Amino acid sequence: MKVLLLDAYNLIHRARSGFTKGDYPIIYNFFRGVRPLIEKFTPTKVYFVLEGKPKHRMHLSEVYKANRPRQDTSFHEQKATIINIIKECFPFESVFHPDFECDDVIGSLVSYHASLSHDCTVVSTDSDFIQLHNVCDVKLYNPVKKTFVDKPDYDYVTWKALRGDKSDNIFGIPGIGDKKATGLVNNPDQLRELLKNPDKMKIFERNVHLIRLVDVRNASGDIVRYPETREWESLRDVFKNMGFFSMTDDKPWTKYVNTFNCIDNNC
Repeated sequence: MKVLLLDAYNLIHRARSGFTKGDYPIIYNFFRGVRPLIEKFTPTKVYFVLEGKPKHRMHLSEVYKANRPRQDTSFHEQKATIINIIKECFPFESVFHPDFECDDVIGSLVSYHASLSHDCTVVSTDSDFIQLHNVCDVKLYNPVKKTFVDKPDYDYVTWKALRGDKSDNIFGIPGIGDKKATGLVNNPDQLRELLKNPDKMKIFERNVHLIRLVDVRNASGDIVRYPETREWESLRDVFKNMGFFSMTDDKPWTKYVNTFNCIDNNC
């Protein structure tokens, strides 16, 4: 089985770049961008993974991700429309866990499928997925750079816990940047000496728990799943109503729909 895991919110945010005209530019960019991903990877299973509330991380740090800029009403409306279209029209399994982030759910799904020797690819620009390289066989694809992310030769969680993560408002140990963190990860004796300091150890341990992905299969509650569908004519009507005529004319539409035939071994 070839499994493709799409970081839903990450891809939706990326869709803010590109075509900017009309009332639905983010929706247009998103759905124009999804087809090439399916064409490139020809998956037999696609997960569209949504966000839950990161309760345990917010308990550890009240300012976790508090630096994220707020988006306007138009963005949130288009995001909701994209999610509804995927749920109602596409052969993707939409999933989320109400108490955990998308990253945790993706990591759990990757661990499950990798244990069955399935071919797994995660599509996201989020660097937190690099830690999956340290625990299982997975491909990480950056859709902006259009490149695969290499496996690090050090423990990624330890490295990031030392230097922090500004994008998630996680503060590292003062004075430690990328280069020093790499040196410490590769020198266990120096790392142990550093962490003898109780204040530094406290920061480090907190950051490890903030950064390390949680296997939600071992947590309370279940992953919420929305079944796959194939409502192509309904989708075509939606696109026409939004004015996406470059996608809905007969020739491009046939190409668009046929791209998804690989899913569920229909190719």
